[in-house]
Amino acid sequence: MKNILFVSAEVAPFIKTGGLADVVGALPQELLGFDNNVDVILPKYSSISEKHNEGMEFITDFEVKVGWRDSFVGLWKKTINNVDYYFIENEYYFNRSIIYGNQDEGEKFSYFNKAVLESLKYINRQYDILHLNDWHTGMISLLLKEHYSHLDAYKDIKTVYTIHNLKYQGIYDPVVLGDILGLDMEHYYNGSVEFYGDINFMKAGISFSDIVTTVSETYADEIQDEYYGEGLHGLFSAADNKLTGVVNGIDTSEYNPKTDEDISYNYDLRGYKKKRKNKAVLQGELGLEVNKDIPMIGIVSRLVEAKGIDLITHMMAELLNEEVQVVLLGTGDIQYENDFRWFDEHYDNFSGNIYFSPEMAKKIYASTDIFLMPSRYEPCGLGQLIAQSYGNAPIVRKTGGLADTVKNYDSETGEGNGFVFEDFNAHSLLFKIKEAIELYKDDHQWQQLFKNCMNSDNSWANSASKYNEIYEELVK
Repeated sequence: MKNILFVSAEVAPFIKTGGLADVVGALPQELLGFDNNVDVILPKYSSISEKHNEGMEFITDFEVKVGWRDSFVGLWKKTINNVDYYFIENEYYFNRSIIYGNQDEGEKFSYFNKAVLESLKYINRQYDILHLNDWHTGMISLLLKEHYSHLDAYKDIKTVYTIHNLKYQGIYDPVVLGDILGLDMEHYYNGSVEFYGDINFMKAGISFSDIVTTVSETYADEIQDEYYGEGLHGLFSAADNKLTGVVNGIDTSEYNPKTDEDISYNYDLRGYKKKRKNKAVLQGELGLEVNKDIPMIGIVSRLVEAKGIDLITHMMAELLNEEVQVVLLGTGDIQYENDFRWFDEHYDNFSGNIYFSPEMAKKIYASTDIFLMPSRYEPCGLGQLIAQSYGNAPIVRKTGGLADTVKNYDSETGEGNGFVFEDFNAHSLLFKIKEAIELYKDDHQWQQLFKNCMNSDNSWANSASKYNEIYEELVK
C-alpha cells in the first residue's frame, strides 16, 4: 500500500478559483481504489466557509523560519470519504480577502512550502510520494532534497509535480531563494531555478521532482516547442525522460444528465428526444425560435484570446447567416464582451449571456447540439468532456487535451465523438461548423454521434489508473 500526500494551493470543496481545485478535489478520492492511502494538504484560508470549517480537528502548532522570522504554523485535519485533509493555519498569510494576487506572493508560498515539509513530522503517516501541483508548490522538491533528505522519515520520499497552468510560474526576485527560503544561491547560479535574472518556482519543481506531468499527453509534447513552452521549452525537452501527460477527468456525478437537477428533462443514452425537449425549453427561455430542427451551438467559455474567441468573432456574422442558433455564456476581455453584445442586439438567432452561472452552463450543455471550443492552446480542457457527457458534439482545434479527447466523426464508420480542425484560423473553424450543420440534417447519423459522445469515458477512473502506474514505478 502506498501513502500519498497531495499538496495544492486550492482544493474543492474547501476553496476554488479554477480547475486546479477540481482536480485535487476529485483525483485523491479515485486513487483510494488502487490500494493507496491518500491525504491532501492546503492552506487554511479565512475564506473557507463555516460549513467546510465544521468538523476540523486541531492537531498541533509549531514554527518555521521565513527569513529572519519564526512564523507560526497551526496544523488542522478533517476527514471526508476516507481522505484526510490537512490545513496549514497562519493568520498573517492566509487571513486575506483574496487567495492570489498579494504583493508578498513569493514569500507567502515560500512559507507554505516550508510549512508543508515540517508538517510531515506531526502527521501519523510515512509518505512514499508527495504529489505537488502548480507553481505554488514548486520549491518543495528542492527543499526536500537540500534540507530533509538526510532524515530517515524523508529520505525515501519521491515527488510527482503536475503542471496545470503553465502561464503562471511563480517568478520572483532572487532574494526570495536565499533570504526567504533559506536555500543555497548555487541553485540560482547553476541555472536550476534561474529565469531571466529572477527565480522561478515552477522551474524548481520541474528541475528537482522525480516525475513531471501535464494534464494531457499531447500537451506534454507541445510544451517542448517554443510556441507553447512559455519560456521553459528547453527545460521540458531536457527533462523529456521524466515528463509525461495524463488527461484529466470530470466528476461524472456532478455532470450527469440522468440526475442533473439543473436541467428540465433528465435523460440517458436512450434519451435523445428528451435532450431535444431541453433544447425547446432553453430556446423559449432565451427568446429564440423554438424549433428542434435548427442546430443549436453552445459556447461556455472565458472570453479571452487563448480560448480562440477571436476566431469566433471573426466568423460569427457569416455563421449567423446560416440556419443556426448560437448561445454564449461567459465573461472576459471587454472587447469580446462588447462584440457579443453587438451580435446579441443585431441577430435574432444569437443569445449572448455576458455573465457566468454553473446552472446556466449545465442548461447549455444539455440543450445545445454542438459545443464550440476552438482554443489556441489547451493543456487539457474540461468543456469538451462535459459537453460529451451531455451528448453534445464538441468542435475543437487539434491541440493539447482537445486532441486527446475528441476524435473527428466519420459518417462511413459511425465512429468519432466530435469535430476536429487543425489550422488556427477562422476559415477552418467555419468550415468545420458547416460540416457539423450538414451532418445534423441526417437524424440517423446525428443520433449515432449523440450516443458516441455519451459513451465517451471521461471519468476520473482512467486518470487515476495512469497516475497509480506512475506511483508504482516510482516506489518499486
